[in-house]
Amino acid sequence: MAFAISTRNAVTFLVTLLLVSVTPSSSTLQQDFIHCLVDNTDMSFPIRASFFSPDQNATLFKEELESTAQNLRYLTPSNPKPVFIFEPLYETHVQAAVVCAKMLNLHMRLRSGGHDYEGLSFVAENVTPFVVVDLSKLRQIDVDLDSNSAWAHAGATVGEVYYRIQEKSQTHGFPAGLCSSLGIGGHLVGGAYGSMMRKFGLGADNVLDARIIDANGKILDRAAMGEDVFWAIRGAGGGSFGVILAWKIKLVPVPATVTVFTVTKTLEQDGTRVLYKWQQVADKLDEDLFIRVIIQPAGKTSKTGNRTVSTAYQGQFLGDSNRLMQVMQTSFPELGLTKKDCIEMSWIKSVMYIAGFPNSAPPEALLAGKSLFKNHFKAKSDFVEEPIPVEGLEGLWKKLLNEDSPLTIWNPYGGMMSRISESETPFPHRKGTLFKIQWLSTWSDGKASEARHIEWMRDMYSYMEQYVSKKPRRAYVNYRDLDLGVNEGESDAREWGAKYFKGNFEKLVKIKGEFDPENFFRHEQSIPTKIC
Repeated sequence: MAFAISTRNAVTFLVTLLLVSVTPSSSTLQQDFIHCLVDNTDMSFPIRASFFSPDQNATLFKEELESTAQNLRYLTPSNPKPVFIFEPLYETHVQAAVVCAKMLNLHMRLRSGGHDYEGLSFVAENVTPFVVVDLSKLRQIDVDLDSNSAWAHAGATVGEVYYRIQEKSQTHGFPAGLCSSLGIGGHLVGGAYGSMMRKFGLGADNVLDARIIDANGKILDRAAMGEDVFWAIRGAGGGSFGVILAWKIKLVPVPATVTVFTVTKTLEQDGTRVLYKWQQVADKLDEDLFIRVIIQPAGKTSKTGNRTVSTAYQGQFLGDSNRLMQVMQTSFPELGLTKKDCIEMSWIKSVMYIAGFPNSAPPEALLAGKSLFKNHFKAKSDFVEEPIPVEGLEGLWKKLLNEDSPLTIWNPYGGMMSRISESETPFPHRKGTLFKIQWLSTWSDGKASEARHIEWMRDMYSYMEQYVSKKPRRAYVNYRDLDLGVNEGESDAREWGAKYFKGNFEKLVKIKGEFDPENFFRHEQSIPTKIC
């Protein structure tokens, strides 16, 4: 007779066991949330394994909170912590979580990959109590070569998506991020650039459909959400319109042979002159060629005994090395690329090369989903429309050499990026952009030196103002920067909204006001329901 117990009764029994074992300090909120989940979905799985709270098990809670967080600056004891973390296993559990959070007046933060530069997926500075709904268990990927498409759930990493595509075909790919541990859910919602953007555009430009949960807990596909909302979620940044459950992405053709290279020039090796030339040609090169520049201080030189600046030109070419050499000799001979610098490989291995994996690593390493970068850092971004003059570069070198561990990465535009209208999606940084800059300063001693490094970043950013885009000075939403402004008090969101979205911001506000009028999905830089 014991085996005849109903699923609902069994679940209620499991919930009772859990609640009995939770001390009163574990919060009535969690108990109420669990009861609500049971009432709103079939929670026929071990509930305890999906909840992490500091009072139940402080060690497990800490491990889960830190598991995918990239910026350690937001994991200090002084940063607010969620009441609990919930890891749903099915889409219906996410639906119920939205319904229950709304019913219990719990603020919700959504995390797929944990890469938000300002920690907004797992920290809420001005709203309590809050919970984190972690989508990392929703990571199914279904590749359909017949339709040249794939469905990827929000918790899957970019690397997993690449791996599952190459499992089915060596000549299909997807033009998304350079960092393989990015969660695909939050990545595409901000635009998603990568090494094939000059050939195929952004990841968001290659999205065919999506499944989201709105503030009422309803699952909507493209047809149900409407074209305005579908437009908004492909570039507006995460946490504004709903929970991204899955994306349907368009696969793109890639050749059997892809060539990669890295050529490094220091200042003593005419690095300034070469970089000045790169600025003039990078957006005009063959669309099969992507050359980014990674710039940072390097070790002491034998001539001066002082640190120098290293500029590493990292390239991916959709073709063999013979054709690459022809392109380079015609368009950018100043780099001095030789055949020995070129490494031919498959597309999936080229993705791993760009992401920083050793050449010996097998494609299965992409399935680990672990970030290769975890540190305390502050980041900013810029877009450049005219080459930075030599004197501007020389001033920048002085700034970089005055900081402990700065890094800046310059990514070329042009090609397909110039042919897509800036209003096609919320991502407006298109025609006229030569390249995008990511600025980073990292440190390892936590709060001890944080103020000094952030002050350096702001000073350097101020210096660069004269050389970058203007009216507005633009920024990339996936390189979140709260210095630009936040939703607080009477502040005008247009101050930061125009920097991320230019003229698309007002349309985003209108769509937000109609789709989520109660502003359930919100954070410090979410799209507001109206402009002050």
